[in-house]
Amino acid sequence: MLLGGTISTPPASLRLKSTLNPQNAVTQSSQAAFPAAMQRKPPSYSISDEDLKSRGFLLRRTPEGLNLDQLNSVFVAVGFPRRDTAKIEVALEHTDALLWVEYEKTRRPVAFARATGDGVFNAIIWDVVVDPSFQSCGLGKAVMERLIEDLQAKGICNIALYSEPRVLGFYRPLGFVSDPDGIKGMVFIRKQRNKK
Repeated sequence: MLLGGTISTPPASLRLKSTLNPQNAVTQSSQAAFPAAMQRKPPSYSISDEDLKSRGFLLRRTPEGLNLDQLNSVFVAVGFPRRDTAKIEVALEHTDALLWVEYEKTRRPVAFARATGDGVFNAIIWDVVVDPSFQSCGLGKAVMERLIEDLQAKGICNIALYSEPRVLGFYRPLGFVSDPDGIKGMVFIRKQRNKK
């Protein structure tokens, strides 16, 4: 999704270069049946959960406790339009995976991302935001690394997102590539009727 601004032209499409072979996917529930040498290794994050917690950041994977007005303030701070909180609530009900970071001192959300999809093959990551006061301290990368890991643990190997060109460099080190294998993203834009 866009990190800021509105869509006036179709945004660049990115797809995660798969690191998980769907033919050999191992889910967490089935790992116990495999010898230790064949199990997936624990993820290696740029910032550990313990380090985040020591800095006052709490990781959340459910919308429980998420103040939607405060989340909306983060959206607006990065350039998204203000959203109807009732619609945000509906969007969260249809979200397959999400991760947000709460700053312990203020109990406010400071980073957020979510994914929707079919739950098996495909997912699209939306609404990646970090409060401008907390940018450049690794929260965006921390959220993305964990969201990607959560999706891959479900066996999902086709992960896409939309991004403004100015932030493509943020996603590339995470494994995303523009137009892999010549795939081009397309966006349906509803024609607006002329108002008289």
